[in-house]
Amino acid sequence: MAIEKKSDCVILGLLSHEDLTGYEIKKRMDTALKYFWGASYGSIYPALGDLVKRGLASKRDGAENNRNKIIYSITEDGRNYLKGWLANPVEKDELRYETLLKLFFGHEAGVEQTLAHIEAFEEKISKELPFLIGATEVLKKGISEDDTHKYYLLTAEFGVKTYQAYLEWCREAKAILKEERG
Repeated sequence: MAIEKKSDCVILGLLSHEDLTGYEIKKRMDTALKYFWGASYGSIYPALGDLVKRGLASKRDGAENNRNKIIYSITEDGRNYLKGWLANPVEKDELRYETLLKLFFGHEAGVEQTLAHIEAFEEKISKELPFLIGATEVLKKGISEDDTHKYYLLTAEFGVKTYQAYLEWCREAKAILKEERG
């Protein structure tokens, strides 16, 4: 398989479940996928155009209420492309948190500023964790309705456990820095 853009595979994966507009794809990325993947409208629409051009997706007019609306679907070639990508080994898992980068160089900022970054991170995680927990509850209820929910559930449970570990780390890191502060 040629070197693919991951955004193409994300879009094909979303389209493998249901037909979507570009707006709906962005909405899915900003909700269900936001904890581990993201994309801008500026990358989604060119990717959709390229997928259609390559025959991996198709588009149709879905105008309603005098509004132009383009609906995208995965093609059989697109489904095969997606399956090929899914069969390949993972190239790279990476964790990139600016909070950790600032913590790493925290000796330059000092304890108070570093504590502020950790507390902001903790607040963000605390606000997002209930949504992940809610998603797991909904997915558990719907697991028998749609086989894809099993895979969504596994991803959401990973998020819950990761966010719970982040919160535990925040408490421990704050205790260490507060102890240093005296």
